Amino acid sequence: MEGISEREYSAHSGLSRGAIQKARKAGRLVVYSDGSINAAASDVRRAEMTDPDQQRRSSGRTGGSGGDSGFSGPADSSSYLKARTALTVYQAQERQLAIQKKKGVLVDRARAETLVFRLARQERDTWVTWPTRVAALMAAQLSAEMEKASGMPVTIETAILQRVLETHVREQLTALADLRVSLG
Repeated sequence: MEGISEREYSAHSGLSRGAIQKARKAGRLVVYSDGSINAAASDVRRAEMTDPDQQRRSSGRTGGSGGDSGFSGPADSSSYLKARTALTVYQAQERQLAIQKKKGVLVDRARAETLVFRLARQERDTWVTWPTRVAALMAAQLSAEMEKASGMPVTIETAILQRVLETHVREQLTALADLRVSLG
């Protein structure tokens, strides 16, 4: 017998005997005419033909003599698998976020903050200009109601009513300014 048996090569490579048989059928092993396996040549051929993921999953050496494939053992295998798993999880999360964004479940945070700020500014501006718009109307209505109730002519100064309204509106807006919107 020139080379080693499947069982011996299994122990040598750290692969199961079934994996060795599959590799033999797939032509990834160098076999002598008597059916025995040329270990050194088979290691090199397997390293060239086998998917790197499959090589890293094996528990033993996968490269030629001294580990020419850049893989040095189980510790490197587990860190590679952890990194690969982390990448897969990240990609899945990224796809899920893209789907949620397309469905309208997610919105862009910066855009949402801009819209909330714009809405708050519009509301504030509306309230700041409100006393000017309604002071004359309110003064006329109050004068009419008081005149009707007392029977005597009453005049309410529009400018005074406007100042009073502005004071109270600004106090309310100052209280509302303390509210903070947090989107995350």
